[in-house]
Amino acid sequence: MIVCNSGSYKKPAGDTRNNWVTMMFPIKCRFNCFGKQSHINTCTQAFRDLERFGFEFSDFGFAGNHVHFPVNVPKKYSLEDAEIMLKSHSSKKMFEMHPGFRKRYPRGSFWSGYEHHESTGLKNLEESSDYCRNQQLHHGVFVIDDCQQRLPC
Repeated sequence: MIVCNSGSYKKPAGDTRNNWVTMMFPIKCRFNCFGKQSHINTCTQAFRDLERFGFEFSDFGFAGNHVHFPVNVPKKYSLEDAEIMLKSHSSKKMFEMHPGFRKRYPRGSFWSGYEHHESTGLKNLEESSDYCRNQQLHHGVFVIDDCQQRLPC
């Protein structure tokens, strides 16, 4: 018996599969903390900071007391590890950028222990992103734009 091997097999560079998951994180005690644009921007930026670890995000949907977002979790992290990383980093940034949250959350836990996630896949990623984009309309939430803007010179 002769064994033939072409030797042309190459391992793909990087992660070739997708693990898109739509997550929902509610705020502890369901306080309406996402009524200001500055709070939404801080939380979004905190999530986007984790892109350096391989996370990919689609659209975020803030609905007053919770957030929906599709995320592509890297292969090296389980869903539990990803949830811990996302919640801990974002809550740390929220307390850092908005010190008044320490009065409302003296024990330092911003997110509730509850979370919801469902597999999304590439076929219904656009449908999930559309659902996340329409959260404020769906829940009837009005967001106050309190971000400072530059005056024209």
